[in-house]
Amino acid sequence: MISSFSEPIYCPNLSCADPRNTFGRQQCAACETDLIYRYLWAVGQAAEEVPAGKVIADRYFVIAPQIWLDSRPALPPSVPEQLPDTIMPYLHLYPQRLHTPEVYGFCALGEAPEAAEALLLENVPINNFGRLYPSILEAWSGTTATRQVYWLWQMLQLWAPLSEQGVASSLLVPENLRVEGWRVRLLELHRGNFVPTLRDLGDVWSGLVESAGPEVQSRLGEICQFMRRTSMPFEAIALELNDLLLEQAAKLPLHLEVVGMTDTGPQRSKNEDSCYPTAADFQSSKTSGNDKLIPYLTMVCDGVGGHEGGEVASQLAVQSLKALIQNLLTEITQQEELMTPTMVIKQLEEIVRVVNNVISAQNNEQGKELRQRMGTTLVMALQLPQKVKNSEDSPSNNSHELYLVNVGDSRAYWIGKNYCQRLTVDDDVASREVQLGHCLYWETQLRADAGALTQALGTRDADFLRPTIQRFIVEEEGLLLLCSDGLSDNDWVEQSWENYGPEVLEGKMSLEAAVESWIRLANEKNGYDNTSVVATHCRMSPDKLVLFNPAEASAPVSAPVSASVSLPPSLPRSLQKSGLRAEPPLPESSKKLLYPETTPAPEPVEKTGFKLSLPLLGLLGLILACGGLGLWVRSRQPEPEQVPPPPETAAPSPAEIPSPGAESPSPSPESTPAEIPLPEEAATPSPSPE
Repeated sequence: MISSFSEPIYCPNLSCADPRNTFGRQQCAACETDLIYRYLWAVGQAAEEVPAGKVIADRYFVIAPQIWLDSRPALPPSVPEQLPDTIMPYLHLYPQRLHTPEVYGFCALGEAPEAAEALLLENVPINNFGRLYPSILEAWSGTTATRQVYWLWQMLQLWAPLSEQGVASSLLVPENLRVEGWRVRLLELHRGNFVPTLRDLGDVWSGLVESAGPEVQSRLGEICQFMRRTSMPFEAIALELNDLLLEQAAKLPLHLEVVGMTDTGPQRSKNEDSCYPTAADFQSSKTSGNDKLIPYLTMVCDGVGGHEGGEVASQLAVQSLKALIQNLLTEITQQEELMTPTMVIKQLEEIVRVVNNVISAQNNEQGKELRQRMGTTLVMALQLPQKVKNSEDSPSNNSHELYLVNVGDSRAYWIGKNYCQRLTVDDDVASREVQLGHCLYWETQLRADAGALTQALGTRDADFLRPTIQRFIVEEEGLLLLCSDGLSDNDWVEQSWENYGPEVLEGKMSLEAAVESWIRLANEKNGYDNTSVVATHCRMSPDKLVLFNPAEASAPVSAPVSASVSLPPSLPRSLQKSGLRAEPPLPESSKKLLYPETTPAPEPVEKTGFKLSLPLLGLLGLILACGGLGLWVRSRQPEPEQVPPPPETAAPSPAEIPSPGAESPSPSPESTPAEIPLPEEAATPSPSPE
């Protein structure tokens, strides 16, 4: 499609001697920098009338009606000094960027002062060839019953945040609803001419139910009837839809394989990252048989607060979370009824708050105040194996639920054969400024403090913590990738996933080799930081996934994960460069966000609505606090000579890591301690999908 244009596409490298390139090239002919094909969606009646093939403002090529390609992606688009109110819903809904588009800029459709202006959106459901993903109507009849219910579930979860912004009508236009595999995406936001209700949404769903899978058609029809009753509360509808979703997902097979690895990096003397599980965890599980969290629980923590604090904080967070999640899983297995997403999210939020206060208590015991306090980021995935019985005669099956928890800027990605989807939103200044409606995202990247964290575990009392917790359903094969910013900085996951993800999914590369390759790539491209990567291969195969059972604590680790213990927890020191440089001090922007000049000592937080035993949590917190002090004392001792890592087992050699011709970015500061915005800016937590 794009090769038919005679106009040039320009190299994003502003120092390129000859930036003009013909369409279709992947790299600049002059400097070999990767070319950017940024497709945009043009909003407005005037934009709808612009024919394909036309060039707008000497930079935008109209590929198809309302689909524009920016041929000069290195130049900033036009943006008024005062952002109009019409785009505020896009900015406030930035936490929902997995489903909603983002504002890129504006473009006048003529030179006259009264010329119409088009709103340009990025992060839109357009593929790499400039074509829209199919609408939900186009894809509905050709997909599975489980995915049909999952699409409706995502729409229902978007109802509340979109209603708050007055754009819930966006969910009532089938052509506006696009699907990328399991994911529902909105093409644009519509205000509509009336205030829609759940009854209106039920009317839209009724048209889809007529061609739904026979195994869900009747139940979906009943749910649509419920939605048409004005007295039926939203929560009751959500419960009915959730039960149907889990019943259908539980019919699918699921087989998990996990590999985790952390590395100091070529320019650091200590590793402030911690992750779970690593090779050491697999070995311990095989030896003792007591670690039944594998393969359900994975996490990455990136310590902040300097080498004397960040290392302790990240390790303390991992060990504390393991103990608390073990208790949660034990409780769930003892329940007859399914725990609802709302209940699980509340319990996970309480667990994160407890861990926050354990780290905060260590800061208090060590006399650390204000800017000296240690903390850590967190991205945690819990595949919750609730038992779902479809009939009296059938055995209980895994519900396929996946819960993601994130605080800070460590990230989670879902990688399929044809796409890489970022599942989390960073807690940093850039995200905060967009959500508050102050500026567009690309504008925030011009700020020196754009990447400064706005919250982390342990730096302040849990009353100020706002963890983001989401619930997903695993109903397709893919890789769940958790990583610290040692890999995700400069978008290296987005640039490299095609080299490893599909290879693993097609059986051409081992999961171990892929994780090792990502670590090596991070050291080569972002070598100024520690790197942690934990990848879970979710296979929709008939292999049986053993359900969590505390009564079988002495049972050996299941076969799916035993193959993942061959790699050492870190790369050999031979990969690290000599001449280590000292870690840079914390940027002032992060210090101001993290440590207000007058912050009272954190007080214990009263726990309410938590179903685990509160005395037990208190005792556990005390034990963890003592353990954390031990970690701190141990961190002050000289490191013993490292035992050489065990030899690696034979594995398919990964493809050579690509090296784009663009110059490597200048080193950025290490992960910095961070807190939530000042209390007045964080009084209202942003909504997150269940």
